Amino acid sequence: MTAHDTAWPPESAPAAPAALTPADVADAARLVSFGLQAKLLPARDAEYAELVRRHREDPGFARIADAVATGMGLVVLEVSPRAGMAVAAAEDSVFAVRMGDYSRRAASESTDRFLHGLAHLAVAALAFPRPEDLADEGYLGRVTVNGVDAFVRQACRRLEERAEAEGANSDPASDAPGLEAAWRVWARRSATGATKDARRLAGSTIGIISKAVLFLVDSGFLQKTSDDAGGTYRTTARYQLQVRDLAGSAAMAELTDLGVVPVTDGTPTLLPPDHSDDLVADAGLPFHSL
Repeated sequence: MTAHDTAWPPESAPAAPAALTPADVADAARLVSFGLQAKLLPARDAEYAELVRRHREDPGFARIADAVATGMGLVVLEVSPRAGMAVAAAEDSVFAVRMGDYSRRAASESTDRFLHGLAHLAVAALAFPRPEDLADEGYLGRVTVNGVDAFVRQACRRLEERAEAEGANSDPASDAPGLEAAWRVWARRSATGATKDARRLAGSTIGIISKAVLFLVDSGFLQKTSDDAGGTYRTTARYQLQVRDLAGSAAMAELTDLGVVPVTDGTPTLLPPDHSDDLVADAGLPFHSL
């Protein structure tokens, strides 16, 4: 047999990937639209689950879907069965208007806007007090409205002690509410207001926290589990992804560095409560999971 007779036939070239069609682009846009529905999860919608699977298994489709999101001013945080297509709005996106609207509706005074921002910061710090909580996809944080108020008031006292030790001015101008000043304003603000039946006045600290957590529920970040301790809520995968971005901020670092949420056996908790009249009774504590 000759060498020519024993030669292997030439290998065929690998098949080129199929070109994406307008229908594929429509599917990619459909996936992004699912991602904008904050409370919807793939487990509850077969079409959403299939598009998430395709994004994870088809790189070409994933690139198109990510490009659609980018063109809409969205940042893709994660695409997974647990979170769906989790997106965050860039600062110049039309979808970023919602948080700005919330801030303007929440308070007309600039000082109160700082307090609303502090409420959101405190909820995030209590929900995920340790870096490993943000990395653990199975972690469920739990917060209560009264617990958040107690947490911020303890932080206020810690800041006051630090200011006294450093000889810093402990009564900043109310028209210049920096982050530390906002904590001092919070300490002077009534928890529930002055009504006889202790209703949550909008300007009270409990009222401010309640508005913040309701916004987070509407955004698919928290789920209400009971009315205990002013309202008890657990975190969602989407919120965990959002807080990962927030965790690098200076404000978040300063709040957690105060040590008001000590970590011992892995279960986040508050320091022993101060039993002064300023604290809310039965404040409630965050727990590792439900």
